[in-house]
Amino acid sequence: MKGIILAGGTGTRLFPLTKVTNKHLLPVGKEPMIFNPIRQLISTGITDILIVTSKEHMGDVVGLLGSGYDVGCDFTFKVQDRPGGIADALALAEGFAGGERIVVILGDNILTHSIRPYIEGFKKQTSGAKVLLKKVGDPERFGIAALDERSKMIIQIEEKPQDPKSDHAVIGVYMYDDKVFDFIRNIEISERGELEITSVNNIYAERGEMTYATVDGEWTDAGTFESLKYANDLLLSIDNRIKE
Repeated sequence: MKGIILAGGTGTRLFPLTKVTNKHLLPVGKEPMIFNPIRQLISTGITDILIVTSKEHMGDVVGLLGSGYDVGCDFTFKVQDRPGGIADALALAEGFAGGERIVVILGDNILTHSIRPYIEGFKKQTSGAKVLLKKVGDPERFGIAALDERSKMIIQIEEKPQDPKSDHAVIGVYMYDDKVFDFIRNIEISERGELEITSVNNIYAERGEMTYATVDGEWTDAGTFESLKYANDLLLSIDNRIKE
């Protein structure tokens, strides 16, 4: 199984901090933000990791991470030439994946507890995908999953619904079999002009192949000034270590 961290985007909600650096290189606790998803993957035993970022920031990202020797993994790097959505960035990973299952983490997702148990659960699936969820108090702000709790399957994911079918938000951790790249090729560009990862996830859901797990511990995406401060406080409280 291989790991992919998507660290592109323009970081407009964190401007002007992101005028001088990639969002994922901003400090969170005692380290740049991107180290949390890296440590998450390593905590699961995944050490073959692809980083996808923008051409403007590739030099800084490579300069920070190097080969991966310092943290005990092997990095590969890919450039996303222009912002085209999460699924567009993921499409660049097909050659790297080489037919293996993949774990994808958005680079601004911060979690305090290891995702190892959920990866182990995904390994037991014969096919399909798995996403991680977190209960939220304001589901209209997130991609929300309609759940079949008996079968532990996702029925549908709806982006920022006015009438949410649950309070379980889809966080930026996804697990896929090798069909994901075929599905990306068959989705249409959204009204935002992007290839949406929700469209990919809903294909799995429609096929009855999308399972889920609700994460333990704390989670935030560090994409706004408020959530960046929260992420900073979270990781300072645990010395940037991943809890088992």
